[in-house]
Amino acid sequence: MWTVTEADLPYIAIGAGILGTGGGGNPYVGQLRARQAIRRWGPVTVLDPEELPDDASVICVGGIGAPTVGVEKVRDLQSYHALRAIEDFVGEKATALISNEIGGSNSVEPLIAAAKAGLPVVDADGMGRAFPEFQMKTFFVYGVPCCPMAVADEKGNSIIVRETISPVWAERLARAATIQMGCVACYAVAPMTRDQVINTAVPNTLTLARDLGHAVQRARDSGDDPLAAILATCPGRILFNGKVVDVDRRTTSGFARGALTIEGIDEFNGQALLIDFQNENLVARLDGDIICTVPDLICAVTTDTGEPVTTELMRYGLRVAILGFPAPALWSTPEGLAVAGPRAFGYDTDYLPLTV
Repeated sequence: MWTVTEADLPYIAIGAGILGTGGGGNPYVGQLRARQAIRRWGPVTVLDPEELPDDASVICVGGIGAPTVGVEKVRDLQSYHALRAIEDFVGEKATALISNEIGGSNSVEPLIAAAKAGLPVVDADGMGRAFPEFQMKTFFVYGVPCCPMAVADEKGNSIIVRETISPVWAERLARAATIQMGCVACYAVAPMTRDQVINTAVPNTLTLARDLGHAVQRARDSGDDPLAAILATCPGRILFNGKVVDVDRRTTSGFARGALTIEGIDEFNGQALLIDFQNENLVARLDGDIICTVPDLICAVTTDTGEPVTTELMRYGLRVAILGFPAPALWSTPEGLAVAGPRAFGYDTDYLPLTV
């Protein structure tokens, strides 16, 4: 158990920006919103999944929409309103909240709702990274029902998706509502039990995000290499190092989609890396050959400071290092790969686990 205060938020933002693989919502915007909530309603307690009581009622909350829109159309208390909407519908109050994903601003979305509601949050999430679509959660892969769910916007609108034939259909219906809500909304899903959280969530990810942020900041303060600090905290490897020379980005169907091209420098001089993204980085090709795919993490950070670069902020001229991290074990099973492997995104290639 630990407590999130204002002082922790900059570190969580850095770490969640790295783990977000380019998506999850802008971490700086999320940090500002969480800071405002904690200042108003107080710090938030973080519980290890094993610390949940036997009768726990854990509700997953998160943001949905296009990160390119979320930078300009900042969320307010939609996650809290979605929480109350699903509680009213199912007739059960939450005893704790959990993040849908540890990436970007979604890492702190439950902190905002929890601060206002006076609830703790669980040190875990449903991805161990960020993914673009609602159904891509370990919760649903391993049997937790995806409905009913509530979706709320900043205007006061909320809807309930009562039942769907699959998590994919829950994504389609929630995405359609989100587009009508202006491509930025929040959702909450019906409560999970303690056992469901322990068996299906990726544990200790909020702590990992905080620790990554601490490591980066210590390296900056001491003049050490922030990339080495990141890799010492979360084992992975450098996939590429170079300068962004092209960004093809568009907002369509509620997502930020496109590709970026990076021209190699230093030991990668003369080579080029192409990354496809759908909110998050999906596939990396080095001179045309695939070197990393989902569900492994493909993360962009600035070479000098280790600052994460999200897909909506990627621009020509940035010097970035592309880091690769192995996916959480829950994603490397046949069930996990069917939902979030490269073929689930339409790529005609099998998943080859990243070696570190």
